[in-house]
Amino acid sequence: MALSLAISPCPNDTFVFDALVHGRVPGAPPVEVTYADVDVTNTAAERGAFDLVKVSYAALPWLLDDYHLLPCGGALGRGCGPLVLTPGGRTDLSGATVAVPGERTTAYLLFRLWSAERPPARIEVVPFHEIMPGVAAGRYDAGLVIHEARFTYPRHGLAALVDLGEWWEGDTGLPIPLGAILARKGAVDPVAAAAWIRESVRQAWADPEASREYVLSHAQEMEPDVVDQHIGLYVNEFTADLGEAGFAAVEALLGRAADAGLVPQTSSSRATAWTS
Repeated sequence: MALSLAISPCPNDTFVFDALVHGRVPGAPPVEVTYADVDVTNTAAERGAFDLVKVSYAALPWLLDDYHLLPCGGALGRGCGPLVLTPGGRTDLSGATVAVPGERTTAYLLFRLWSAERPPARIEVVPFHEIMPGVAAGRYDAGLVIHEARFTYPRHGLAALVDLGEWWEGDTGLPIPLGAILARKGAVDPVAAAAWIRESVRQAWADPEASREYVLSHAQEMEPDVVDQHIGLYVNEFTADLGEAGFAAVEALLGRAADAGLVPQTSSSRATAWTS
């Protein structure tokens, strides 16, 4: 039977999963892939819609009863955090309307932790691709952006009020956990799934050109140099293995958020994951 997989169309996901999706991982089953923004996959995972699914680390407290957290394949790193963008001139968000990409995204959870003492007046959930144009056009006072927006926001005439990755790393000394890969309990063996994903990552690094056409075909009109920057930033040592620092980052994020009443208390992410 085919394995159902949901990932984003972003270059880091298509680069990582190219070999698995296209049947080049020995021993892995056929894969039926769905491409969707992470806010969509967060919601779909609550319904148990996919065997393997990319979600926000911020959504884990609602999902770990039904899924294993895999120690590979996701997005976690340094210098890759979400940005809060404005048209410029602002020093805080008092009275502001802020566009965010999803209520259970890691970006929004970090934003809530950062802005706890001076929250904005209003939050609007907006499709990711509409955030920067909306801020530039004055529909929103600020926007919370992720991924390739780090490289393209100056084209919209916007300025970064804060880099939430820098804030997080400066405050904790830990990398920033963005996107996780989950395996649905009872549907897929997490040990096998982790091995398939690691082999897919190994092949991606060994022959980057093998995935080039596939990655560019889903890159939403990104220029090739932006695609390369995107992959270089988000596909890193934590993609192959979360390791001690990766798990510490996840536990710190969810622990702080639970202490602040932003997410339910959850057991240690390490206890729910298959690790080696």
